[in-house]
Amino acid sequence: MAIYAPPVQRMANVHGDATLIATVAVGFVLAFAFGYLADRLHLPPLVGYLVAGIFAGPFTPGIVADGALASQLAEMGVILLMFGVGLHFSASDLLAVRGVAIPGAIGQIVLATLLGVGLCWLWGWSLGAGIVVGLSLSVASTVVLLKALEERNLVDSPNGRVAVGWLIVEDLVMVLALVLLPAFAELLGSHPAAEGAAHQAVSGGQPIVLALVMTLGKVAAFAALAIFLGPKVVPWILTQVARTGSRELFTLCVLALALGIAYGSAEVFGVSFALGAFFAGVVLSESHLSKRAAAGSLPLQDAFSVLFFVSVGMLFDPSIIVRQPGEVFSVLALIVVGKSLIAFAIVLLLRYPIGMGLTVAASLAQIGEFSFILVGLGMSHGLIPPDGRDFVLAGALLSITLNPLVFFMTAELQKRVRAMWPAAYAAYGRAHHETLVRDLDKVKARRKARERARQLKVQELLKTFPLLSLIDEHDQEELLLLFRPKAASPGERVIRIGERGDGVYFIASGAVEVHVNGQAIRLEAGSFFGEMALLSGSRRTADVTAVDFCQFLVLERRDFNQFMARHPALRASVDEMANRRREMNLTHARSKAKGS
Repeated sequence: MAIYAPPVQRMANVHGDATLIATVAVGFVLAFAFGYLADRLHLPPLVGYLVAGIFAGPFTPGIVADGALASQLAEMGVILLMFGVGLHFSASDLLAVRGVAIPGAIGQIVLATLLGVGLCWLWGWSLGAGIVVGLSLSVASTVVLLKALEERNLVDSPNGRVAVGWLIVEDLVMVLALVLLPAFAELLGSHPAAEGAAHQAVSGGQPIVLALVMTLGKVAAFAALAIFLGPKVVPWILTQVARTGSRELFTLCVLALALGIAYGSAEVFGVSFALGAFFAGVVLSESHLSKRAAAGSLPLQDAFSVLFFVSVGMLFDPSIIVRQPGEVFSVLALIVVGKSLIAFAIVLLLRYPIGMGLTVAASLAQIGEFSFILVGLGMSHGLIPPDGRDFVLAGALLSITLNPLVFFMTAELQKRVRAMWPAAYAAYGRAHHETLVRDLDKVKARRKARERARQLKVQELLKTFPLLSLIDEHDQEELLLLFRPKAASPGERVIRIGERGDGVYFIASGAVEVHVNGQAIRLEAGSFFGEMALLSGSRRTADVTAVDFCQFLVLERRDFNQFMARHPALRASVDEMANRRREMNLTHARSKAKGS
């Protein structure tokens, strides 16, 4: 699915195969320069990336990047953006704020879309154009919101969690809109020539209904497969790759899963890349390796996201602000004033506090990534004219630029309301707020309990095996993945003399006896055995028998060799202990020979 249909452009003074390098280089250089300038002006760097695209676009003098190539890079940005949304999606967080986030987001989208339809009707545009533009203006940018909340330390506050939950619901609705829009495109007045042979005109209602049913059926089949099969297969793949200890392989695995699921879902089920990438992120988010997956994929996700915003900026004609200022500022008013008032009113009608309503109102007073995707899809189906894209892009640039000011104004308004009507401010919505806080505290407690359990597992490992304190926390967690549990009952032979060494055994509980050279050496919890055969490459030189109910953590030969190769200090310590044991065994053997 091509998201954009930009005019044919060429990179100035660049020929042949260097076009890709030049496009990426120009995009990154301009994005860095303008992004840094935006940050110095206390604006979101996103504004700088969009401005960088404007400078690289065909509507401004100077260098002109390859727009067709940039749109393909933007497609990668969309996939990784959606993957990031899914990776940070938390069902428990959403359920905690569902009482306000779900009805609030859906109600706000419906009302804001109706305002967009009314605005387009005043301009003489079709209903289809109004719906696309209205949907584009109804959804805020999660990227911009999270940045704004982080700067104000509001991410973990109840108001911040509600705002994030609200936007998650918006994102989910927009994912559904991306799926349904092509099915309804012809009914809304699209132009068949703009859609290609796959979207030929039909008459009557039955083909549209059939297409819709087939589309929803494919989406449902893909969702069921992702929900039921994904959590079993994907975490297993991640764990196996994590066991290799290779960070680049792990990062490559995460990206391969994200892009592979996105591409496969489009080819097999006919759903969008965006939806496939979102579900890939959701599936990965349920893995205990989700944080590591997010950290590993973040640099590439950020890089392609920047190129996405640069590509969007390349499509914007800044002269639209001068040519049609009335339309541009009416769009801006709908975003900043209309959406904010709708959100504030919904929060109050749901009987939640005034402060929460103001925070949500400020959070929604901008538009971002989904708006660009929707308006690009609308253009590809011939639903909106080029001016519609320019109006939305202008509204995004201006609203993102003004968003810090909106947050400041709502904070000041909140202070004044609290000072003027302290009793009413404190009492309104208190019951719902207290329930919400309790639910959020429960979610936070469960998350902390899981984190504490993980930390205790590492601490228990270090307490049992002090030797492992030679490696850092990240490598200790990696070692937990490499260990394979094994148990033995009293009298059971764990290792036989003459066998090929299959791994090193760490005793987590119980005790064993090592029979070597006619003597029995008792090893208890915290000890390990079996390392000498692996270090020397020879066969086992002793029998090991369990004398108690034992629990072992086994590090297999390949994993042992690779892990030790990456940690010389640990390898030296194990070598030293193995040498001491070897000397002790030789000494005992000599003493026995002399005695006999």
